[in-house]
Amino acid sequence: MHRSAPRLSRILACAAVPVMLVVAGCSSDSGDTKGSDSSASASAEKSEKAVEPAKFTELPDACDSIAKKSIADLVPKAKTKGGTPGKSSDTASRGGCSWNGLDDNGVKGSQYRWLDVGFTRFPSDQALGSGAKRATDEYTKQVSKTQATEKAKKVSAKPVSGLGEQATSVTYALSKSDEDFEYATVVARTGNVVVSVTYNGAGFAGAKSPSAATILKGAQKAATEAVASVGDSAGKSSSPSASPSKSAKSTGKASAKASEKADDKS
Repeated sequence: MHRSAPRLSRILACAAVPVMLVVAGCSSDSGDTKGSDSSASASAEKSEKAVEPAKFTELPDACDSIAKKSIADLVPKAKTKGGTPGKSSDTASRGGCSWNGLDDNGVKGSQYRWLDVGFTRFPSDQALGSGAKRATDEYTKQVSKTQATEKAKKVSAKPVSGLGEQATSVTYALSKSDEDFEYATVVARTGNVVVSVTYNGAGFAGAKSPSAATILKGAQKAATEAVASVGDSAGKSSSPSASPSKSAKSTGKASAKASEKADDKS
């Protein structure tokens, strides 16, 4: 009897070991689950974080983005003074307009001018990023593409200050149909919109072509107006048809009149 008691105790102690291990294992698994749940929650929170909303939700009418007076100055004798709108299947995201004209001075030669303005708007997208970031990428691409214009000569790119968030002017020369053309393209970004203005000119029938400085000055003038039109368009779309103060005054007057009528009847 005395010998069997210690033996029984040893058997019971050994039998208890697996139970303790199982309990410990369960406790460990429970801790891991909490950790993984926490990580998953953090990941979901990051993915659900909304991107910065786009600054502009629409574009201006490209043919109205440059003042008529400026068109008359930059493109004398324009064929279509109102401009020729570009074709776009989504005018809320893309728009453009162009003008061209030949100022014929008879035996003194002629001056040709061409102006083009384009707008590209990018909405914010959870998967693609904010509208401003997407517009910045497009801005960079357009500047690089302009610098790489085929057969361009004397290519020069310089930053332009005071025009949107960022802007670059690219000037170059091209020979077409035995004539020397001077070109200037200004690419600017304002918020989530990229504005591109290209202006060029040449002298025909013996007339001297305009200088690169003259063409650049014209392009920058047009670009300044085009960029401003983006903000103007947004302001018009957000302004209410009647201000709250006017509405309140009208309501107040109506209530006062109704009260006076009620007093008269009583």
